[in-house]
Amino acid sequence: MLTTKDKERIITAHQTKEGDTGSPEVQVALLSEEINRLLSHLRTHPKDVHSKRGLLQMVAQRRNHLRYLQSEDTRRYNALVRKIGLKR
Repeated sequence: MLTTKDKERIITAHQTKEGDTGSPEVQVALLSEEINRLLSHLRTHPKDVHSKRGLLQMVAQRRNHLRYLQSEDTRRYNALVRKIGLKR
């Protein structure tokens, strides 16, 4: 789980305007951070099936947000992928 300070840091880094917490950029950034933390957990605990299922759900949710952003605004999508460092 992300701490409140971590969430605030990510939100301020990716928000499109002041007070923005629901834009696709912010949602993808938060999900990406959670996914990275969960991956490091699963490297040390490979048999944790419940966390693995949660990871797969987060990856699917991030994919849906990225697909939406790509269909709405390709420029914002490309900037986000470069900023976060995803393989797209």
